[in-house]
Amino acid sequence: MNILNIAKRVFEIESQEILNLSKNLDSNFEKTVKAIFNSKGKLIISGMGKSGLIGKKISATFSSTGTPSFFLHPAEAYHGDLGMVQKQDLVLLISNSGESDEVLKLIPFFKSQKNSIVSMSGNPKSTLAKNSDFHLNISIQKEACPLQLAPTSSTTATLVMGDALAVSLMEMRNFKDENFAQFHPGGSLGKRLLTKTKDVMKTKNLPICEKDENIKTIIHKITDGKYGLVIVIENSKILGVITDGDIRRAMENREDEFFKLKAQDIMTLNPKTVNQESKLSEVFEIMNRNKITSLIVVDEKNILVGVTEIYE
Repeated sequence: MNILNIAKRVFEIESQEILNLSKNLDSNFEKTVKAIFNSKGKLIISGMGKSGLIGKKISATFSSTGTPSFFLHPAEAYHGDLGMVQKQDLVLLISNSGESDEVLKLIPFFKSQKNSIVSMSGNPKSTLAKNSDFHLNISIQKEACPLQLAPTSSTTATLVMGDALAVSLMEMRNFKDENFAQFHPGGSLGKRLLTKTKDVMKTKNLPICEKDENIKTIIHKITDGKYGLVIVIENSKILGVITDGDIRRAMENREDEFFKLKAQDIMTLNPKTVNQESKLSEVFEIMNRNKITSLIVVDEKNILVGVTEIYE
């Protein structure tokens, strides 16, 4: 038994089924996207078993990308949770066979409330499909399971169809990374997009020197500052910056006169800076583009106010 070959076979089968899925797309997909986009309520997603597990993920994707959504367990719904569904909500029901009893039992309630019903199933002629306003065909030819029993390719197809809906809606809503960050404030992306430079910059004991200070003083200030640099200042104006790399290069290239050097002899003019009101995402972009780990922070008048480093 070659385990790697088994894994590769699963990848091949499921990837092929995803490619085949595009052939199932029709006007129902466009109508579904427009219906969700124009809905004044939430997108309620329900499914039983593996379809329900995939439905939970699809619902989470919608919620984090600008489409309010929650998952409704069909069994719990039939025992009171239907009270969470409002008349303006749109419902997405998932069942690979299209004949799941727990899901079908919900349809009369949704019809009585006049909720629009979208269904996903692998059978366009199923009871579920026939009782939906829009049907999304997620039929497959082959499961990755060798017994053709465990939902594998079918659940992947369901997930991909959900992703296609969510991404289509993201583009229709012109959903930006800033919007995504609002729903993920605890993650690294949220921190970068919502936090400003002034919130994390260091402002005390900044490593600064004047242009005529000697090399020994500069080295001490770089060491004490712990930012790997010293900022050369004259009359509150930033003249340049000296990094520990500049010091090493000066030692190698100007060994004979090294201890006679002044700040103005080795500083880099017009150093990279960032405004204190800038978002951390801008800081990361500047740092990555210039391959640096510390950045000088200035105010609206281009006056030094701090130093910021890479934050993960």
